[in-house]
Amino acid sequence: MQFIPIKTRAMLPPKDDIYDLLTNYLPKLREGDVLVVTSKILGIHEGRCVKIEKDTLQERRKLIMQEADWYIPPEKIADLDWHLTIKDLTLIADAGIDRSNGNGYYILWPKNPEKLTKEIWEFLRRRHKIKKLGIIVIDSHLVPLRAGTLGISTAFYGFEPLKDYRGKPDIFGRKLKYTRVNIVDALAAMSSLLMGEGNEKTPLLLVRSLRFIQFTGKNTTAKLKYPPKIDIYKPLLNIYRKNLKK
Repeated sequence: MQFIPIKTRAMLPPKDDIYDLLTNYLPKLREGDVLVVTSKILGIHEGRCVKIEKDTLQERRKLIMQEADWYIPPEKIADLDWHLTIKDLTLIADAGIDRSNGNGYYILWPKNPEKLTKEIWEFLRRRHKIKKLGIIVIDSHLVPLRAGTLGISTAFYGFEPLKDYRGKPDIFGRKLKYTRVNIVDALAAMSSLLMGEGNEKTPLLLVRSLRFIQFTGKNTTAKLKYPPKIDIYKPLLNIYRKNLKK
């Protein structure tokens, strides 16, 4: 399996064209490739950029509350600069809003990342005349009780997200009841490490020669994402309030 970071020009806020990057910087795609894309350049592509006026906690908090699907009430995090939110069924800081590499803008997630991901998938399949292709959109997030960021998927398209072990035996013959491996976020974590968080200018990465991916033309997002009410972390997520203004 190969992970191939792709260096590009900078995507320029407040609006730029991702299809220019895909056309001018991607090598010829092969059957079975998976393209990893940062959520930031999708937000810039859609013009989802807000000019930073004062960069105060109050200014950021107003925008975060607007963008989050679920949030922890501000009075419970009064001593923190960060806000742990849920956006598109992803646990993420500040609803995914980013200031780094924004050139004076807050960069928001795209409005409908699943729709845009499918559009990119269709464009690249036509352009490169291939059938089997996967797309993963990633951002960095924080894992509880661990220092440092890790990549997580915010959208994906073109393949089955899970390797299912249910009903299969372990090494002692006991049948597994619950175990499924999250392929999407495993690839997102490794890709994020190689793409970097600073001035690398590698917002695209190719994963090549995967032997365990099942490609499909169907939307398989629902197989990966759990609503909070049935998640194993439900007791912790109960502190969140739903954003009724959205």
